Amino acid sequence: MRIGLYPGTFDPVTLGHTDIIQRALALVDRLVIGVAINRDKGPLFSLEERVEMLQAECKGITARCGGEIVVHPFENLLIDCARDVGASVIIRGLRAVADFEYEFQMVGMNRALDDSIETVFMMADARRQAIASKLVKEIARLGGDVSRFVPPAVEARLQARLRG
Repeated sequence: MRIGLYPGTFDPVTLGHTDIIQRALALVDRLVIGVAINRDKGPLFSLEERVEMLQAECKGITARCGGEIVVHPFENLLIDCARDVGASVIIRGLRAVADFEYEFQMVGMNRALDDSIETVFMMADARRQAIASKLVKEIARLGGDVSRFVPPAVEARLQARLRG
């Protein structure tokens, strides 16, 4: 069984994330969505909320596309998380050249730690390349329309969080 790990903070999950998730399912038998517990980033949503949002979105994706998706929180090194879930491949989404520089360094370090785990880069769909969770949160905070960037249920939670 080929297991892939798609890690991120997913604060919140965007249509860019769901695009990568759907396409990654074609590459692996089981896709593990690794939800990073990154206290340094100061997430808007708690770990539990991010996991819940991803599980809800992934349920719809597997209903449409098939495949197996597991949502898995982690706080250790990415390479250790990959080992923990039995992943042979780490899937990373790229939006722009700036993403590649950081990701290139990460791949080098991960290969130094465990060269048996490959990294695959997937470009977001052209319509989704500009979407970043950080920008989505800022637009929503300032009262802008984020419906083109996040799934409807996520938009509702964003609005409730920022208005409540």
